[in-house]
Amino acid sequence: MTGLEGDGQFCSRESSQRAPGNALATFGPCLYTGRMHRRFPRKQRRERESRSVLLKYARSGDYLAGIGLNQDDVMTLVDRYFPSSASSVNASSFGVSDGAPTASAASDAYDDPNIVPSLDTDPAKTTKPADPGQHYNDTPISSLATAAGQLLPLRDYVAGALDLLYYGSISLGTPPQVLTVDVDTGSADLWVPSACQACHGHQFSPARSSTFHPTSEGFSITYGTGNVSGRLVTDVVSIAGLAVAEQAFGAVSARSDEMDRQPNDGLIGMAFGTIAQSRRATFFESLIAQRRLAAPLFSVHLSRHEQSGSSVCFGCVDSSRTTGPVTWLPVVSRSYWTVSMDGLWANGARAPAKLTAAIDTGTSLIYVPSALAAAFYALIPGSKRANQYGPGFWSVPCYSANQIELSFDGDRFAIHPNDFYLGRVSAGSTACVAGVLSIDNGLPPNLAIIGDVFLKSWYSTYDYRNGGRIGFWPDGNNNK
Repeated sequence: MTGLEGDGQFCSRESSQRAPGNALATFGPCLYTGRMHRRFPRKQRRERESRSVLLKYARSGDYLAGIGLNQDDVMTLVDRYFPSSASSVNASSFGVSDGAPTASAASDAYDDPNIVPSLDTDPAKTTKPADPGQHYNDTPISSLATAAGQLLPLRDYVAGALDLLYYGSISLGTPPQVLTVDVDTGSADLWVPSACQACHGHQFSPARSSTFHPTSEGFSITYGTGNVSGRLVTDVVSIAGLAVAEQAFGAVSARSDEMDRQPNDGLIGMAFGTIAQSRRATFFESLIAQRRLAAPLFSVHLSRHEQSGSSVCFGCVDSSRTTGPVTWLPVVSRSYWTVSMDGLWANGARAPAKLTAAIDTGTSLIYVPSALAAAFYALIPGSKRANQYGPGFWSVPCYSANQIELSFDGDRFAIHPNDFYLGRVSAGSTACVAGVLSIDNGLPPNLAIIGDVFLKSWYSTYDYRNGGRIGFWPDGNNNK
């Protein structure tokens, strides 16, 4: 009996042994999750992500120090943000229900930067700040617009034990041409293939768009999983019904083989435009500038080993994906979406740290400095380095730690065991490969990169208000 295909090959039930009392089995040949057998990606693919992280964050030392950043124009726009009355977004509802945009009762809650209302918001319970004009226009939100919030469904690219990337549809040009993009909070540029002879999949055709405009500027980015190059162009870009005219993006005519093996056509960066290689406003910041959003924020739900169900909520929070209250953390650098990280925990014991953590939907695993990784795994007896799976990997006795947590600004956030334990090192082994890796090699010694291993447990909201903040809500994945 065969199971789910992984990395181009099938796993057989005979090659995998289910671990009693949990959903994981083998990491080496196969990983068992529920009724499916999944092969962990080959070593080349695992090493490729490590290289990707190194190159993607190669300039992070400068960026986090405020060196080489583009002008931060958008933050002045959110000081008194309110939706445009001509916008098609919903100013009276900031939640969606049952996976679809839905209007709800009118609310003034976004006049208060400390409230993120959802469908059950009671207008009578909302309050305004002492000085409403300090952060927002004091015009009642409920009087501004009527349409629904915007939800972009994402597809999960599952390869063995890893949810490698999450991608959704984007429309470009007039009439619209539909392509797919990887949604990445760890970068800030939008690009799609165009006139790329070596590229597979869909491509954007400038000749078919009446609103296309070329520029004389080149476009080139190295991600580590590969590189792309082409020209900077402008055209109408639309996502989830939200359109921006003359949005700048890269029309990529060449990309490396590694990037051509992925299921998405292109990529959309959702980090701050201060790190955009194009030096142009990001798509999301263009929406803010045009007041097209109910609020200057977006939220992300990432599914676990499910091809459908993930989503990005533009200007809203999908409360159907959350199971508890939000914890807000201030952004420490408006470059990547970064928060202060003060430690890793295992079974109630802490490995202390003083780091800047980049929250990155475009990275699968968690990467921390080697010294912190060593201190953390020292809290789990039987832990060993597992470099046979790639640089920075560790193995631990399976389910030896009942509670793995990350600490941001003194608040602790647990990681679901099915995400931390990636799978057994071999059939019948009592050792599992873990989802927290050590990484150095030129990256700033105070940088951690927090990827999907963490984000599958926490619904995340990225809010430009109050100087930038990130909200973590317990995700419904944890009940599965």
